[in-house]
Amino acid sequence: MSITAERKQELITEYATKDGDTGSPEVQVAILSERINNLTEHLKTHKKDHHSRRGLLMMVGQRRRLLDYLNAKKSEHYEDLIKRLGLRR
Repeated sequence: MSITAERKQELITEYATKDGDTGSPEVQVAILSERINNLTEHLKTHKKDHHSRRGLLMMVGQRRRLLDYLNAKKSEHYEDLIKRLGLRR
């Protein structure tokens, strides 16, 4: 369900805005999206896992808040990010 350290590092290098960037909203949204996708696949097979479902909903809310922040501060970065991640909105 969680992502490996190698995959997380790949996401950081792919979505970083500059060298050494690990905490920008772009990187955080990319990591959350990966975790959300993994957990969604888990819940397709384990339909009664309500504890993980609550965690999924919390992650989706966190991603939504980060995307709203990014849209308010840097709308061009927001548009680029949702296209790269394939998110609806």
